[in-house]
Amino acid sequence: MKVRICLLQLTLSSDPLKNFSQAEEKIRNAAIAGAQIICLPELFRTLYFCNKEEHKNFQLAESVPGPSTEQLSKLAKELQVVLISPLFEKRGEGLYHNTAAVIDADGKYLGKYRKMHIPDDPGYHEKFYFTPGDLGYQVFPTRYGKIGVLICWDQWYPEASRITALKGAQIIFYPTAIGWATSGEEGKDSNDEQFQAWQLIQRSHAIANGIYVASVNRVGKEGGIHFWGGSFIANPFGRILQEAKRDIPATLLQEIDLTDSNYYRTYWPFLRDRRIDSYEPINQRYLEHP
Repeated sequence: MKVRICLLQLTLSSDPLKNFSQAEEKIRNAAIAGAQIICLPELFRTLYFCNKEEHKNFQLAESVPGPSTEQLSKLAKELQVVLISPLFEKRGEGLYHNTAAVIDADGKYLGKYRKMHIPDDPGYHEKFYFTPGDLGYQVFPTRYGKIGVLICWDQWYPEASRITALKGAQIIFYPTAIGWATSGEEGKDSNDEQFQAWQLIQRSHAIANGIYVASVNRVGKEGGIHFWGGSFIANPFGRILQEAKRDIPATLLQEIDLTDSNYYRTYWPFLRDRRIDSYEPINQRYLEHP
């Protein structure tokens, strides 16, 4: 089965309505070009507000499903596209999540994934804002295939991609907000090393699981971070099919064949040879020497 997937690498502003309008325009253009599954970047309605701990930013959150998913559901139905829409979710008073809503091509809200791994680093104070996800790793059966969604910091954890793949995902989408510090303290070599590590770990998930991986980032300078773009699509053996530039918005549109997974999993049978009887120690935080 062939399907056309699309990543929208965006530059975002402090105006949520403007960002939403931009996303809608890009989605329409992508649909006209033939896209069937379209993924937006992490927290696409706002600037990346997690660079500072400010209580006023909680006002940016909304219910999921809610106003944004209602509008996007109408758009998905009109255009007959699947939409992956990362949003700042207000679950209840004082309880918030970093969430991605999935809407099918008939406009039906299929559900949401809540980011499981929450970072807390200079410029990325996400633990101040987000409660770790409690819905587990999920697969959404859309009109155009079974898709998994993981969000940004989840990218670094092979356990997350493995479980998502074992649940039947044919593609894993990674909505992302990641970049370099604009202070320039780390230097070009360090910046390049970070980018290569970010891309390599995700390509390795494609290889280990024999599935397509699609990662979409934002671009531009926001509050001390230069978001590095570089959105890309990799095949089930980690080969880069498309990669966006690091400094400008981009629309990546790629036709993929979901039956490729069977080929790669047959010739490189990593799933067959897993020694699940030996993996119990992975449940421990750290293994002390006896």
